[in-house]
Amino acid sequence: MAVVSLTEIVDRAFADRYGVAAINIVNDLTLEQVLAGAVEAKAPLIVQTSVKTVRTIGSRVLFAMWKSMTAGIEVPVTLHLDHCPDRAVITECLEAGWNSVLFDASELPVEENLLQTIEVVAEARRYGAHVEGEIEAITGVEDDHGSDAQAKRQSLEVSLDFIRRTGVDVFAPSIGNAHGVYTREPLLDFDRVSDIVAQQPIPIALHGGSGLTDEQFHDLIARGAAKVNISTALKVLYMQSSLRSLRAAEEADKWDPPTLFRAVGADVRAMTVDLATTFGSAGKAW
Repeated sequence: MAVVSLTEIVDRAFADRYGVAAINIVNDLTLEQVLAGAVEAKAPLIVQTSVKTVRTIGSRVLFAMWKSMTAGIEVPVTLHLDHCPDRAVITECLEAGWNSVLFDASELPVEENLLQTIEVVAEARRYGAHVEGEIEAITGVEDDHGSDAQAKRQSLEVSLDFIRRTGVDVFAPSIGNAHGVYTREPLLDFDRVSDIVAQQPIPIALHGGSGLTDEQFHDLIARGAAKVNISTALKVLYMQSSLRSLRAAEEADKWDPPTLFRAVGADVRAMTVDLATTFGSAGKAW
């Protein structure tokens, strides 16, 4: 297969009720290994970049890495810009070649969010790209974006009106999920996903996936959560795997960076395979 659009991946997942991992990479090593894990699992994959990662590495360098690493890839993959409130960064990434963006105007009044999202959808279409939208902030801070304050939840009618008027391709509702590490078991509103999908059959994006149980994943995916975001879990894995390798290097007094890269890369790859298996997307590549 090759690089495809976001909708080509999530529409199939939504129709067949499996979830596709949308993993936030942080550098070339994590990009390489999530792609390798998707190939191993024979699973479609959504690679995500935060605004922080785009600004740290640079959109041109990031896209060059993406283009090089996905040349001739054997599974369907797509490149997505995660939570972005900055219209200039959205334009920058669309111009560079990103396949889709999440325009996060959840801090704005709903009507202003809606009007700006309509503009972003129109802009994305000019590049053949797609848009994920949201009207409620997901609780928690991720990559310097967001707030720990509990977000106000909009009514079902407001959510449906937003989806229909903006023409977004994926919708991310707040259902009690949160970014970062859960400090207590989340109380998830499973029915909210079902209620939205029943009246507007649109692929749902599940944010705050790191830390949910397999049972919670399975339930939400069965209701229409076709895109499952994973960010914190990768960061924790990356840092803890690096720490283990560094402690081993210190103990042996052998300082060989490629050894660390291999160990961390293997862990990231294994995590990607495990996620595809849990979400039901393993073996679903076409």
